[in-house]
Amino acid sequence: MKRRRICVLMGGLSAERDVSLDSGRNVAQALRSLGHDVHVIDPGADLLALVGDLQASRPDAVFNALHGRFGEDGSIQGILDWMGIPYTHSGVRASATAMDKEAARAVFAAAGLPIATGLCLTPAELEPADPLPAPYVVKPLNEGSSVGVEIIRAGSNRRAAVAQGWTFGTHMLVEEYIPGRELTVGVLHDRALTVTDITPTGSGPAFYDYQAKYAAGGSCHELPARIHPAAFAQACELALATHRALGCRGASRTDFRYDDTAGGDRPGRLVILETNTQPGMTPTSLLPEQAAACGMDYATLCQWMIDQATCRT
Repeated sequence: MKRRRICVLMGGLSAERDVSLDSGRNVAQALRSLGHDVHVIDPGADLLALVGDLQASRPDAVFNALHGRFGEDGSIQGILDWMGIPYTHSGVRASATAMDKEAARAVFAAAGLPIATGLCLTPAELEPADPLPAPYVVKPLNEGSSVGVEIIRAGSNRRAAVAQGWTFGTHMLVEEYIPGRELTVGVLHDRALTVTDITPTGSGPAFYDYQAKYAAGGSCHELPARIHPAAFAQACELALATHRALGCRGASRTDFRYDDTAGGDRPGRLVILETNTQPGMTPTSLLPEQAAACGMDYATLCQWMIDQATCRT
């Protein structure tokens, strides 16, 4: 294997900074264990400093371990394209579209993929009345890792407080609440890995929130998920379909709600929540766990991502 000079971008400015630092440290260690010359960069608000660091490092490739805004929304991808430096994961268009939940919903709907009933509105529009029958979910348009997600239940009196305390931009996405399970499927290029069934185990909200995602013991992952075989196959097919509809490259991970609450022998209803173009690479992250279950260890996964690195020149 050819030794390469690799920059790992980690940290950054988003609400997911700590997760990104954890991902980046693990990635850098894995790549060094493979013999690569690894340099880490924690981008700040000074764009010129970032460009200078990249120019000084002269990397053969960049491993983008940034999460959230500026790292996952097409911003850093545009800079790397402009500089002509190959980088991991999706390019500008797919990254920007996937990060914008309203735009991603439009892509999924146009492709005939299943999404929840929902609408985009302002906090002022949410405050006076329920826009959908409760329970429903309120989400930021462009945050990841369930940052800012709220479930408004009947009689909770949370709607006005959520609207008045909203700090995630001028608009929000409101979607019907889908009962049942949380599932996820990782994709590597044109291969769906497996289906993971995720159950939060902590004392927080009964959904896969930020704490459940990243705290040790915050959730229980069962893979392959024990669900109806037809639903298992459909989840894999839908994850590939979202990857292709968005124009993703390299790795992605698509999250679903699976409503099997009716019981019986028939498969339940699968609904796409979102596609993550920068899946986490922490010790509790789902994509490395799925890759390992398919016979690809962590270092091999990192190498695969570097091998897929490219840019739009």
